[in-house]
Amino acid sequence: MTSREQHDRMANAIRFLSMDAVEKANSGHPGLPMGCADIATVLFTRFLKYDPKAPHWADRDRFILSAGHGSMLLYSLLHLTGYEDMTIDQIKHFRQLGSKTAGHPEYGHATGIETTTGPLGQGLANSVGFALGERIMNAAFGNDLVDHYTYVLAGDGCLMEGVSQEAIALAGHLKLNKLIVFWDNNDISIDGPVSLSDNTDQVARFQASGWNASHIDGTDPEAIAYAIEAARHSDKPTMIACKTTIGFGAPTKAGTNKAHGSPLGADEIAGARKFFNWDSPPFEIPADILDAWRTAGKAGVKARTDWEGHLAKADAKLKAEFERRLSGKLPSNFDAVIADYKKKLSADKPKVATRKSSEMALEVINGAVPETIGGSADLTGSNNTKTSQTKNITSDDYGQRYVHYGIREHGMAAAINGLTLHGGLIAYGGTFMCFSDYARPSMRLASLMGIRSIFVMTHDSIGLGEDGPTHQPVEHLAALRAIPNHNVFRPADAVETAECWQIALESEKTPSTLALTRQNLPTVRNEFVAKNLSSQGAYELAAASGEAAVTIFATGSEVEIALGARDLLEKHGHPTRVVSVPCFELFDQQSDDYRKKTIGNAPIKMAIEAGIRQGWDHLIGSDGIFVGMTGFGASGTIEQLYPHFGITAEAAAKAAETRLHAK
Repeated sequence: MTSREQHDRMANAIRFLSMDAVEKANSGHPGLPMGCADIATVLFTRFLKYDPKAPHWADRDRFILSAGHGSMLLYSLLHLTGYEDMTIDQIKHFRQLGSKTAGHPEYGHATGIETTTGPLGQGLANSVGFALGERIMNAAFGNDLVDHYTYVLAGDGCLMEGVSQEAIALAGHLKLNKLIVFWDNNDISIDGPVSLSDNTDQVARFQASGWNASHIDGTDPEAIAYAIEAARHSDKPTMIACKTTIGFGAPTKAGTNKAHGSPLGADEIAGARKFFNWDSPPFEIPADILDAWRTAGKAGVKARTDWEGHLAKADAKLKAEFERRLSGKLPSNFDAVIADYKKKLSADKPKVATRKSSEMALEVINGAVPETIGGSADLTGSNNTKTSQTKNITSDDYGQRYVHYGIREHGMAAAINGLTLHGGLIAYGGTFMCFSDYARPSMRLASLMGIRSIFVMTHDSIGLGEDGPTHQPVEHLAALRAIPNHNVFRPADAVETAECWQIALESEKTPSTLALTRQNLPTVRNEFVAKNLSSQGAYELAAASGEAAVTIFATGSEVEIALGARDLLEKHGHPTRVVSVPCFELFDQQSDDYRKKTIGNAPIKMAIEAGIRQGWDHLIGSDGIFVGMTGFGASGTIEQLYPHFGITAEAAAKAAETRLHAK
């Protein structure tokens, strides 16, 4: 048992590393680490299950700093407990170019950082995926291999962001009782007192959402420990409202917004040193305190080695499956399964919407890949994300594979990221394409982190018809294609849909969006090709009868229109080729030779897509012809809308011929 004096000195080590690093960087947020040091010290020395020497140990507890601006709290903890890559030199180079100590915690930059938490609320929402992932994996592999907690430190901003309500409502509904959230209840935001903008009773809000929640003194180590112990015996998720003082110990700035987002200054730090009786110079920790922290960091070794013993003794088949899933590798027969399915499609030539093609592909995939976890934001019947293998996950049964996320697109996308980051699972979830706007912050972070989250976006154009312009995405493809490291797939038929799903599952470092139609589309890939042609991003689907006068590029539902325009142009003596472009991003990664050959030398280049032009000029040139949308859609049937907006084979052929005759 740590004495109060020892606890205080260990907590002060966090405070001074944090305030000194912020001061040296002349940038950062010292207030949170100073206010939350007691919470962090109790958690990391008395409860958290971790081993700095084995930072990726599968059954470690997860600690998520949702209030990512307080990143020096986490960096200090990682250094003090002995994570080898978090050296004192990294602490000294806080916020500097090339350091692991970025302004906000960045997944992959340093071990011990479980997720990227810059935008407030994201960590809290990710944590629901982490906690759900633990329960799913526990149901599959048992307590001996999977039995850990997810701890979150969230601030006022995390709880004000709307995504927090989506997240906590889902967690409460699913009774994720191994999720424990500490709220840094310090009454201060950047603008000043929280009362300027909010008077929500947060404890009551969490309780109303199915959580245990209570107030404690966030500077009292025994109160903190008691609350954690109670939370670990709860049948619900728990929120602990920890009353703290931002910038605790700073003589004039404590408890004010001046301690939030700026260095304290030399005088204030000198006053804090006096307040805490801390006489060590910057970045020096007294030997006995560093030893105490390193001892705490070693406390998890026994739990880890015990767990390794359980894994070693596990049934050979179970152990092999557990290790395969954690490695992120797909089952060895996966490619063969997809190849067989593609053969069947080319033979059967189904005429179905690509949302249905996606469901058909998932029926095959979910049968072959047991770690897929599906879901939808209350649009299961429209997104076609549920298959025979994916029964509903409930608070009574975590051993299933489908999450009903409710009408919570942002919370769903963030939870998908958490499921992915937890490990051992491949998560996908669906909504309408236009509501990617609600999911986009989490989709962007998936791309930034480089993780295999998969987003299924159906009703991908004006082709959805009567729901009208509010539901008809026109700029969304361009907006999602603008995100770096994000593969946006728009397959043309059932074969391309299967190929795009295959690529999404194989892309361990890149998230994917599948943009899928409501309307039925013919199979345009009638002959089986073993190679995944969609993996090239673009490929020639139909050759010209001679030297091409026109090349038409198209995606998704407009490939059928492009083929129709080709037929008309060929009949009029204009050799025309069609290039299907299921994925811009993958095409951009091909060799220069392949790209030049695929784009070709036809004097007329045209693109057809029922969205805006943005992004197409790098294929067709600024003088290329674009057949698509220039504004918003309208309410009407699909049979009315495409002619109304001039997206037809006849209109495309006429535009090409007009240009040909003008040359």
